[in-house]
Amino acid sequence: MNAPVKIDTEIAVQKAVPTPADLTITPRDRRFGRSDGHVQGRWWNNGNPFATAFFNALSTTFPKGEAFFIESVKAFRDGASPKLTEEIRAFTMQEVMHTREHVAFNRRVVDSGYDVTFLDQQVDHVLELIKTRPAIVNLAATMALEHFTAILARELLENPKHLVGADREAAALWRWHAVEEIEHKAVAYDTWLHATKGWSRYRRWKLKSIMMLVITTRFIPERIKGMLNLLEQDGITGWAAKRGILWYAFGNPGMFRKILGAWAAYFLPGFHPWNADEKHLIARYEAENPVTA
Repeated sequence: MNAPVKIDTEIAVQKAVPTPADLTITPRDRRFGRSDGHVQGRWWNNGNPFATAFFNALSTTFPKGEAFFIESVKAFRDGASPKLTEEIRAFTMQEVMHTREHVAFNRRVVDSGYDVTFLDQQVDHVLELIKTRPAIVNLAATMALEHFTAILARELLENPKHLVGADREAAALWRWHAVEEIEHKAVAYDTWLHATKGWSRYRRWKLKSIMMLVITTRFIPERIKGMLNLLEQDGITGWAAKRGILWYAFGNPGMFRKILGAWAAYFLPGFHPWNADEKHLIARYEAENPVTA
């Protein structure tokens, strides 16, 4: 009788991960909105208060949120493959630079007359809750949020309508951030596969799916509350504010409507972020934004 074959779980998991072997995560050290005389207008996104409020509300979450992402991923880097270890390092560098640029962007939002205290308090409240959770749950939350940012990034890059007529420097910031979100979209997921290599597929799927549902019930309502707060400061309140948000999110340009399919794909067996190959978006960005000496 043949002896049972012992399979090295880590190798099996790593072989199953379809992150492109030729993918390079490239930290692009760029700065935006620092040029002399540049002033970011209050409704910087094509004079549209709803489009402006969406991006402003999202940006306020990034500095503290990305620090959380970094810590959640780094908590499980021990024993990772050399490839994943390098990807975690590059992911960390990208997120640090994203934080720096969004701190500067958020300062310009304040300079244009907005009070973001309420939005900051929203983020602080969530981070307080996170402190009580196990590290593996925080990694699952990071993985879900990274999927959200990646599918928003894809929509942003595929549909120029989202930033048409926007402040040049602000638009450049968001496109830069978007391409790097796509580039590192699988790092948290691959770290999760490494961290849960001893788990059954069902156990892994169950926790990641529950966490995505939890994140969704918080992420979208909290961003809407943030938008309502900013719009109120513009004198847009009540049903006028709610109708405008709904039309922006699900009508035209319909950011949330257009990411629904990609969001739902997260729950499918065999899901991996790179099942959707978006290297062409990275290549197009690099062709349009060549590195200069």
